[in-house]
Amino acid sequence: MKKRFNISGDCKPKLHYMVDIDKKLTEIKKMIDRGDYFTINRARQYGKTTILKGLCRFLQPEYLIISLDFQRLSHKDFEKEDVFVAAVCREILKKLRRVEEVDDVLEKFQQLFGSDSQERSLSFLFDCFNFWCETSIKPIVLMIDEVDSATNNQVFLDFLAQLRFCYIERDEMAVFQSVILAGVYDIKYIKQKLEIEEHKRNSPWNIAADFLVDLSFSVEEIAGMLQAYEKDYQTGMELEKIATLLYDYTSGYPYLVSYLCKILDERLSACERFHNRQAVWTKEGVLQAVSLLLTEQNTLFDSLFHKLEEYQELKALLYQLLFQGKEIAYVVGVRSIEMALMFGLVKKEEQKIVIVNRIFEMLLYNLFLAEPKIQKESIYEEALKERNQFIKDGRLDMELVLKRFAVHFQDLYGDQEQQFLEEDGRRYFLLYLRPIINGTGNYYIESRTRNMERTDIIVDYKGEQFVIEMKIWRGNAYHERGEQQLLEYLDAYHLKKGYMVSFNFNKKKQCGVRKIQLGERILIEATV
Repeated sequence: MKKRFNISGDCKPKLHYMVDIDKKLTEIKKMIDRGDYFTINRARQYGKTTILKGLCRFLQPEYLIISLDFQRLSHKDFEKEDVFVAAVCREILKKLRRVEEVDDVLEKFQQLFGSDSQERSLSFLFDCFNFWCETSIKPIVLMIDEVDSATNNQVFLDFLAQLRFCYIERDEMAVFQSVILAGVYDIKYIKQKLEIEEHKRNSPWNIAADFLVDLSFSVEEIAGMLQAYEKDYQTGMELEKIATLLYDYTSGYPYLVSYLCKILDERLSACERFHNRQAVWTKEGVLQAVSLLLTEQNTLFDSLFHKLEEYQELKALLYQLLFQGKEIAYVVGVRSIEMALMFGLVKKEEQKIVIVNRIFEMLLYNLFLAEPKIQKESIYEEALKERNQFIKDGRLDMELVLKRFAVHFQDLYGDQEQQFLEEDGRRYFLLYLRPIINGTGNYYIESRTRNMERTDIIVDYKGEQFVIEMKIWRGNAYHERGEQQLLEYLDAYHLKKGYMVSFNFNKKKQCGVRKIQLGERILIEATV
């Protein structure tokens, strides 16, 4: 039986195509060997459970692993200490039955599980843990997955306090070699999940070491996974090229990489547009997979939308990044920034925050531009009425898009103040473009040029790409530099034609579209 790409639950080496995670496991093992207690907090569907299960296999020769999943505990299991202790004992007993030479340990946990509620306390539970650590032939590592389900309960905070005591007293008593907690929310910042009582704000998990292992997939790791697929199907794909393209759109976000590969393998291979797998595993195939992904509901996107509704300050931050071109510096402790990082929506680059990948960027643009109040804008309605004229023989006529945008923009907003146009001009172009390419094409912003004065938009439409520079007029010298930068991007994308939209506030400006020959390249410029 051939393997498949997996987006549901943890990946299993015998069933699923996977990247080689041994390097990541080796880095984590170094922390365990040092005796670190730490958290693996990453966004939803970032491969945390796969990493933990892989780590269990990786550590087995040297360590005894207690692997628990708090999703197996119900809400009531966290309401009272004695109930929580019984629930943990129940899960431990399931594990102990598979471990050899633990008769004495098994008996202790059975006694605690069957004892009266008054005797089932955390202190007795940790007495059992300490006895086990003392008598075990191998050092013991405790792993707990999905700790998010417990972080707003006092009994869990008391449990963390006991673990902290173990860490502090590890020179005086037999305790766990290492403790690993996994979830979305960083346990060191429990207060970021809920506004809870003041006495719960000081986290008892301040002994945790920083977890700096990169769980995203590199181009090399993606290529290795594709190589295993290529061995099964011989598609003739250019491994490095396709791996790089997948990385460019996902920044190595595990779920997104696997999802795009799954669409390519299972859906596009059966699509009339692509005759066979050889035609699928191409640049055109990847771009089509991106388009399909962005039009479908899935658990990751649903979680993202829920976070935006729950935290309006997070939504406002992302809007500023996407539409206003603001460079937002990373500042420790700013709630909206910390949440955006914790939920995997942004990343740090040179002490600034940027949207974490193109997929999320396109998804967020579509989400914001689909809001009813925005779609009531006249520029959107004009594009909606004219959208059919821009597609000719299945191709997007970008030059005509610029011509019509220039006309409508000047008619609708030509008398607005400069400040208004600087903040909203680019948003209006994207709003005009969206109904034209909706459902068939996508666009994203070249991150290196996203600022208040210049933005490069890359449009994908049926495998064809367009580079459009949007800039605010700052004089001829600045304009010429912009043209040169655009030519460099055309070279990078192997294109002969580029496009520019200039927002010019000079009263003597000449609005309209002109064609400029620059060597072998052609520049279509719209001035509004």
